[in-house]
This record gives sequence, C-alpha cells and structure tokens, in this order.
Amino acid sequence: MMEIIKTPFEGLLVLQTVNFQDNRGGFQKLFNFDFFKENGLDCDFKELYYSVNKKDVVRGMHFQTPPFDHTKVVYVSKGRINDVVVDIRKDSPTYRKCFSIELDDQKGQYLYIPKGFAHGFVSLEDGSIVNYVQTTCYAKDNDCGIDATSIGYNWGVENPIRSGRDLTFEKLATFVSPF
Repeated sequence: MMEIIKTPFEGLLVLQTVNFQDNRGGFQKLFNFDFFKENGLDCDFKELYYSVNKKDVVRGMHFQTPPFDHTKVVYVSKGRINDVVVDIRKDSPTYRKCFSIELDDQKGQYLYIPKGFAHGFVSLEDGSIVNYVQTTCYAKDNDCGIDATSIGYNWGVENPIRSGRDLTFEKLATFVSPF
C-alpha cells in the first residue's frame, strides 16, 4: 500500500510505501503503475540513474528545460540524504522557494518531483545511494542548473564536495526561468 503526502508545493509529493522488515532484511515496493495512474501521477519513465555519494557531497540544483523537462522520482536505497528542490515555475505561489526532506533507506519515503523544479541533495553519510527515475531522456542542450549556494537553503556542510560543473551554475537571483 502506498500513501501520498502532499507538500505546500503544487504537485510536489512525498510518497510513502510499506517498509517490510524481518530476519532476512527489508523489502519496499517503490513503484506500482496502477497506483500512479489512479492518482494522476506521471509514470512514463524513460531513464533510471543512481549515484553513490560520500558524506558532505552536494549535488545540484539540476533540471532540464522544455521540451525535455521531466518528472523525477527520487529515493535512497542506502544511506541518508537531505533532498532539496526549488520551485522555478514563474506563476507558482512558491516560486523560488525551497522544500527539503530527509530521505533514507529505512522510512520507505521517496519524492515525486514534477516538471518545473530544480533538484539537489546533500549526502549525510558515506556511501549514500540515490536513485532517480525520469520521464525524459538526458538531453545535453537542455541540461541546466542553479548554483546550490544561491537558493537560500542551509546545506549544513562546512566544506561541501561539489563538481566543477555544479560550481558554474547561475545564481537563482539572476536565473530567468523557462517554466
């Protein structure tokens, strides 16, 4: 059984699934086509990724521009992260505001991120594995980002580990949204 937990951001959802634990370990059902369809959730997934992260890694804030924008589902299969999104939909009442949630391999929660959000996270422990499914394939010319340090979120990391690419992203204050 899955449950939808609404957030203050239109379309951004926390999905709660059963986390079954016994003497063998654990089991979670992360996707059910019928549940997604019955609840009007986009589930035409095209790509699946995962990243393995050291503690204090900050990734983001990533998104793709139209027509290759996508709905994304994020979950953690090992470890813990603070998952962060920023609303970049110009007509949204939560435009340029952040939402964060701690995701881990125990709670059975994952984040459903609709089109028009930039996404990132900070790894809270070594070896955190973050999984992503997306409704469009990677399109190099539409691959974009916003500087994670410019979104008004406290990452809680004194010396974040970031990629060279992420360091080149534009600040949120000067970003002109295509959404």
